[in-house]
Amino acid sequence: MRSMARLFILPAAALIPAALAAPAAAAPPTKVWVSHAGADSATCGAVASPCASFQRAHDNATAGGEVGVLDPGDYGALTISKSVNITNDGSGEAGIISTSTFAILINAGVGAVVSLRGLVLDGIGAPGANVGIGVEGGSALHVQRCVIRNFQGNSSGIGIFVQSGHHVQLFVSDSLIYNNGTNGVTGGIFIDSIVGSSTDAVLDHVHLENNVNGIGLNVCCGLPTQNHVIVRDSVVSGNAGNGIVATSTDPGASLYFVDGSTVVNNAGTGILATGAHATVLLSDSTVSRNGAGISAADSGQIISYGDNKVNNNVGADGAPTANDSPL
Repeated sequence: MRSMARLFILPAAALIPAALAAPAAAAPPTKVWVSHAGADSATCGAVASPCASFQRAHDNATAGGEVGVLDPGDYGALTISKSVNITNDGSGEAGIISTSTFAILINAGVGAVVSLRGLVLDGIGAPGANVGIGVEGGSALHVQRCVIRNFQGNSSGIGIFVQSGHHVQLFVSDSLIYNNGTNGVTGGIFIDSIVGSSTDAVLDHVHLENNVNGIGLNVCCGLPTQNHVIVRDSVVSGNAGNGIVATSTDPGASLYFVDGSTVVNNAGTGILATGAHATVLLSDSTVSRNGAGISAADSGQIISYGDNKVNNNVGADGAPTANDSPL
């Protein structure tokens, strides 16, 4: 009888540790929510319990998850450290009013992909509001149907600023970037070079208006950086300085392909290539009513496909350094 009792007692005893074990922690949700009426003490994982800020929602979401916007509001400055999608599809004006250095800073690891859609980022001209979207990490940023305006901080003032230590892809579409910049190279979009960096960017149906400068690419300081930008079906207009600028005096390259775009009414030069490795390929575009039309300096190149309209600029219209023919 004792042996039979032991047979029944031992299995029951073996179950006790499992019964007393703590329950497994719940995995972070893949979809979280924000609302102007939410609370950052909430879990964000259900429409009925949204967070109040993008930062809290980002922190609660799993890598690769999505932050959905339920209603209009100011959702606070944000540092992104992982793949995430922040989406506003028709809830009204939702985004960030920023007085800090970055409205959104992307400082994620290699391989991270970030998507921002339907947001309004506004620096309100505040002295500390330097950058709308800063890219210091991550591998790809998609900006869709966004407005980035009024970043005029004392130390810079840039709508989108890319300065990462590795390769980055930037995609901006159907967006308006205006009234950004303080002086010098600042303005709508600026892509800079540091050791180990390179950027491939595509700007499609983007308006860069009333900034200090429209778009700037820079390679300097002996770096073999490769920065390439395609500007397609876009408008660069009304900027206080230059419209499109490629600068490269070092082994790296600053290359634009400007296709089907309009560069007009900029106070400086419409399209400027400076340095032996700075090249602009120009196709089916209009460059008119700028302080000067097109200009290549210090062995820079502007190569035309012969189907552009460069005329009626205030100063010299300029001429391409070479002509090519479409295949």
